[in-house]
Amino acid sequence: MDNAPLRFVLDPPVDAALRDGLIALWADVTDAGGAVGFVPPADPEQIRPELVHHFVAMAEGRTRLLVGYDEDGAVAATAYLTRNTHRLMTHWLWLYTVMVHPRHQGKGHGRALMSAAADAARTMPGIEAIRLTCRGGIGADTFYATCGYKEVGRVPGAIRVAPGDDRDDVIMLLSLT
Repeated sequence: MDNAPLRFVLDPPVDAALRDGLIALWADVTDAGGAVGFVPPADPEQIRPELVHHFVAMAEGRTRLLVGYDEDGAVAATAYLTRNTHRLMTHWLWLYTVMVHPRHQGKGHGRALMSAAADAARTMPGIEAIRLTCRGGIGADTFYATCGYKEVGRVPGAIRVAPGDDRDDVIMLLSLT
């Protein structure tokens, strides 16, 4: 497969093609075992309300969307940068729903997405750090560590994937200063 770099766009126009691309990406990542809030098999009708939640936050100016497009113009990666609303914590933001399509994994696109997210955060006045959480036990924390994130907390068994399958909620932080 071609290893062409992804083209990252911050705050792309929201239209039906983007909406459908985001839902398809989310479902494909879920079905490939990605820890993005659902378990396989993915149901696009369960994903849709979560996407609408992101769109509402974007419309209200609380969240910004970063999309990576592949060489064919398809949605291939995404991350949501969400401002912290607590008045004592506005100097850092949350990174949510970080995804790279399974067909594009193993090509460095995940690192490129994380770098593009950090670059986007640096353009936001007053932002000094990015915070994210990830599901333990699948290597996501190791990946984020290779992107410069430090583990700053862990809640054992906080994520219940299925009965008897509890995972740690790992809290990670990237300083931008």
